[in-house]
Amino acid sequence: MELNLAPKFAQKIFEGEGGTYYSWSSTEYELLKEAKVGGGRLVLQPRGFALPHYADSNKIGYVLQGSCGVVGMVFPKASEEVVLKLKEGDILPVPSGAVSWWYNDGDSELVIVFLGETSKAYVPGEFTYFLLTGTLGILGGFSTEFNSRAYNISNEEAVKLAKSQTGVLLIKLPEGQKMPHSCKNSTDKLVFNIDAALPDIHVQNAGLLTALTAKKFPFLGEVGLSATLVKLDANAMSSPEYAADSSVQLIYVAKGSGRIQVVGINGERALDAKVKAGHLYVVPRFFVASTIADGEGMEYFSLITATQPVFAEFTGKTSVWGALSPLVLQASLNVAPEFEQLFRAKIKKSTILVPPQN
Repeated sequence: MELNLAPKFAQKIFEGEGGTYYSWSSTEYELLKEAKVGGGRLVLQPRGFALPHYADSNKIGYVLQGSCGVVGMVFPKASEEVVLKLKEGDILPVPSGAVSWWYNDGDSELVIVFLGETSKAYVPGEFTYFLLTGTLGILGGFSTEFNSRAYNISNEEAVKLAKSQTGVLLIKLPEGQKMPHSCKNSTDKLVFNIDAALPDIHVQNAGLLTALTAKKFPFLGEVGLSATLVKLDANAMSSPEYAADSSVQLIYVAKGSGRIQVVGINGERALDAKVKAGHLYVVPRFFVASTIADGEGMEYFSLITATQPVFAEFTGKTSVWGALSPLVLQASLNVAPEFEQLFRAKIKKSTILVPPQN
């Protein structure tokens, strides 16, 4: 099986006065289709407004930049929207079918990357959006007769309802136009700032790793996904590991640059590439991945297609190598007892995040 794991940048799908939306095409990056995952990136300018919409995929939004984001969400069967405030480092799960709108209430760009699973999507490997309003909106798709009868309004009012908004996807609101304020209680329950969270692993001169599951953030369970944020210091390493539960990892490089290696079936090095901010790549089921940051360090955000993922590491206290008995390890590596003992001693002192070599 030959898989093209080469990292890809997103393609511009739409650009307007209110902002820009980028997406990774499953035609250009076929592994997204195979792995049933997808990604997009939203850039909202000040006063930029993403018209209300819903999508065919569960996804997670991760705020890369901005401090004054506002999002409104209407869940199926809900009688009113919840309005949430977003800032850099925030994670917001977005269930499929939930209506949402997004607004930048600040004076600088608001940038959000969306990663999700597309097993039920119309186009495997991509998100399909259904807009409620605007020239591509559902309202405009129905005839005047249907709209007038559905909402008990006149034909003239039905035309006004469907045709007044001439924008597409992203618009810029007039200065002074007010938008709803966020509710702190809802934000605390539905948004999680992974940047501010206590890391699960912190190694001096190597970096930190923060894993996020429904156990820490219950609302994450609504989308059946989990996430990890890794911040590597200059020239540090994230040592080899794989998802032992058959989940897929979709990784977005948020900052910096580095080198990634992925080893798959029959010990083949499926990927050996430089990656930098803006790159997206997939680690297929059971493939083993490792990363080394460049001199500026590297941060990457991972979506995992499981609610409680199980990872197997090759270094650290829970190393697979360390768990094997000495005789089995010696026979498997075809080495003398002295080398097996040296290797085992090194493994016991190792960490999942590795500082740069002296």
